[in-house]
Amino acid sequence: MNEKLSAFGVVPVVVIDDAKDALPLAEALRAGGLLCAEVTFRTDAAEESIRRISEAYPDMLCGAGTVLTMEQLDRAIGAGARFIVSPGFDPEIVDACIARNIPVYPGCMTPSEVIQGVRRGLKVLKFFPAGEAGGPAMIKALSGPFPGTRFMPTGGVNAGNLKEYLSMKAVAACGGSWMVKKDLIREGSFDRIEAMVREAVELVKEIRG
Repeated sequence: MNEKLSAFGVVPVVVIDDAKDALPLAEALRAGGLLCAEVTFRTDAAEESIRRISEAYPDMLCGAGTVLTMEQLDRAIGAGARFIVSPGFDPEIVDACIARNIPVYPGCMTPSEVIQGVRRGLKVLKFFPAGEAGGPAMIKALSGPFPGTRFMPTGGVNAGNLKEYLSMKAVAACGGSWMVKKDLIREGSFDRIEAMVREAVELVKEIRG
């Protein structure tokens, strides 16, 4: 999973209010060139949205984000989530994912949290909130004592600073919502989303070659 997400370079962080928007959104992402998405458990529609996307497009890497409880974890996995993302490091959730062989990306922003991931054999950790936690400079600082660890910065990442993040060897991929803003989803502006996703994909190619 790490290699696949890294190959995409950008993981759309999605907030879906109504499950009816799940498939049109997935189609827009696919048409734009991204066969991945992190559907956040910030709304009641998350579980059903993951289920619909996973069933309709089994080749798509659809994960669950903002997983805060074991109940949400069970629901996410039951719906077909291919990976789990949390805003912070919850040992219970991380250990449960490892036990079930489900890729997990817990949020980390301090050396102490990174150590917890390293001890568990995690090679990629979410760096959140990236902008407020020090951005590229903090990732560079963390990569010194943890050379075998890579990060997925999320929070404050956009088209304007994507190059600064993706140019770093310590960055596997970036989580971002600028191309899939919930207002665009709510309005049904899937053509606009597709166009912005395509722009992001082209930007990744320019940065990484």
